[in-house]
Amino acid sequence: MRHRVLHHLDTATARRVADRAWETYKVRFPRYEPEIRWLDDRRARLSFSARGLRVTGSLELSTGCIELDVKVPVALRLFKGRAMALIEEEMRRWIARAEAGDL
Repeated sequence: MRHRVLHHLDTATARRVADRAWETYKVRFPRYEPEIRWLDDRRARLSFSARGLRVTGSLELSTGCIELDVKVPVALRLFKGRAMALIEEEMRRWIARAEAGDL
């Protein structure tokens, strides 16, 4: 499942936004064991657990957007909309802070 979060940030700031959002997930949802591992300046692998299943995906920073591509197991597809809404909500919160110069 692909999802894009649009922004007006430079790449370095967009990466800080992604890192801060993921750190927030770790605090808010520790039982899901969210993890992110950067492969280079623009690409990361991410994962978390849900209902005993490991969900994996990627995050890519490009001009004007943060793109998530998450492989959602069939057993969890009912919850994918809610999960992506939470991710976008947190990203948008950090994007707004960054755009306001508060990051």
